[in-house]
Amino acid sequence: MIHVIAVITAKPGQRESILTHFRANVPAVLAEKGCIEYGAAVDVEPALKFQTAYGPDTFVVIEKWESMEALGAHAAAPHMAAYAGKTKEFIASRAIHILQPA
Repeated sequence: MIHVIAVITAKPGQRESILTHFRANVPAVLAEKGCIEYGAAVDVEPALKFQTAYGPDTFVVIEKWESMEALGAHAAAPHMAAYAGKTKEFIASRAIHILQPA
């Protein structure tokens, strides 16, 4: 199994714009062969004292895939290219972490 943690930071005030497009794309991603989990998460408010918050412009995409092949197909899917085109103007930065169980 492959885990992906994608940290997406929007330009100030644009997180909800990206999340609107993200939510619209979720059904297509969940229908992909090899997709186990795919969803977005934001900071819990109010936070606990030990939490390191991402802040109001950032969200995290949590993904699980059956294999690297499935993840590669996901990255090349036409709906992902369309999503990228719709959101690129709103994104300040992104960091993609691909992990495997230890």
